[in-house]
Amino acid sequence: MIKERKLNRLQGYDYSQDNLYFVTSCVKNKVCCFGIIYHGEMTPNNYGQIAEKQWYWLGEQYPYIVLHAFVVMPNHIHGIIEINRSIPVRTGRDLSVQSKIKSLSELMGAYKTAVSKQIHLIGFPEFVWQRSFHDHIIRNEKSYQNIINYILNNPSKWEEDDLYNHGK
Repeated sequence: MIKERKLNRLQGYDYSQDNLYFVTSCVKNKVCCFGIIYHGEMTPNNYGQIAEKQWYWLGEQYPYIVLHAFVVMPNHIHGIIEINRSIPVRTGRDLSVQSKIKSLSELMGAYKTAVSKQIHLIGFPEFVWQRSFHDHIIRNEKSYQNIINYILNNPSKWEEDDLYNHGK
């Protein structure tokens, strides 16, 4: 019997439209491979540093996105991505807006692929992300502030996190 898959995205919503999106992506089996939390602070190892570096690469690669708060945790990442079509994008010889704006799923796919390739290259070929990712469309300032606080305080609350006991 084939298990019916849960739909992760909001049906009928265009995830390439201008908006702020909160994303969470976990390592497969929630393996803690990005570093450790020590005294409420995340100390990323080489793999965690790659996860962080590639997040900022995403912002350089796709100039129509703005990266807001971000944190690498031992077995997952949290971040806020803003898609903003009003940012002029250099394409070839002119300053026109890039013709194809990637959807949130395409952006997260690019991020996860880039991280995986770099981690495989430095000697962890078994590294795999969990399939898909969690997203939340940020609809107002209060939600935005709550999510930023959640992201920034996530390391200090690691032992209370649902993902804490996985991958140990």
